[in-house]
Amino acid sequence: MRDLLVPAGPGLPEGLVVPAVELVERFSKSPGPGGQSVNTTDSRVELELDVASSTALTDTQRARALRRWPSGRITVTASEHRSQHRNRVAARERLADLLREALAPPPPPRRPTRPSRGAKERRLKAKKERGSTKALRGRVRDRD
Repeated sequence: MRDLLVPAGPGLPEGLVVPAVELVERFSKSPGPGGQSVNTTDSRVELELDVASSTALTDTQRARALRRWPSGRITVTASEHRSQHRNRVAARERLADLLREALAPPPPPRRPTRPSRGAKERRLKAKKERGSTKALRGRVRDRD
């Protein structure tokens, strides 16, 4: 098994490398596609990482990850492919994506703003135009 490479993203400017010894892989029979081999091969993959004791994370990153997973463990399952190898790759990609999302810093708080006078005027003008358009859709009457 190889190390898990998490690509760079928000909160991970250089990316992250999780050592292979920290990952736990389990295999079982997959309920998905596979034809005759579905009952004979262990193609379903469960990939698990203990965030609380991981040496790859800094204290800040660990705190962010534990906010997302209070139990301290991330478990990812992949069983959509017929081969064990492809399911292993899919599980690793999924785990890397989850880690990248969880380790991103929270967005800056929103500063409440008010609409400008011009925006209010444009909105009211659009409402009047829409109302006049709808008023023209009435029934046509003969003028006799």
